[in-house]
Amino acid sequence: MRPKRNVRMATAAPALIALRGCENRFLVYNSPFVMAESNQTLDLKEFQLHDKDTGSADVQVALLTHRIEHLTEHLKVNRKDHSSRRGLLKMVAQRRSLLDYLSKTEADRYKKLIEKLNLRK
Repeated sequence: MRPKRNVRMATAAPALIALRGCENRFLVYNSPFVMAESNQTLDLKEFQLHDKDTGSADVQVALLTHRIEHLTEHLKVNRKDHSSRRGLLKMVAQRRSLLDYLSKTEADRYKKLIEKLNLRK
């Protein structure tokens, strides 16, 4: 028969592993989560076609641009984060297809959007 495992050792190991990855060796689990005031909602008002517009191509492109900029900064620091890089490429492709759609259907909205977001083309 196999000897019994030490139960105390098995339960203590995950706690030690969690502490090993933390730089300052202090974990705070019960700290209050404070969400910063979202600047996305403020920026969206200038891209919306009407008050409750959340799904037009203009708004989607603005949101994607904001997320792309944020993820680009993340990838400058974390160069080996390949899954985030893949997500970034998917977002860029989605934005490109939305911009292509806008350029074919409504060229004036496309030009205004490009100027507001400081995108190339």
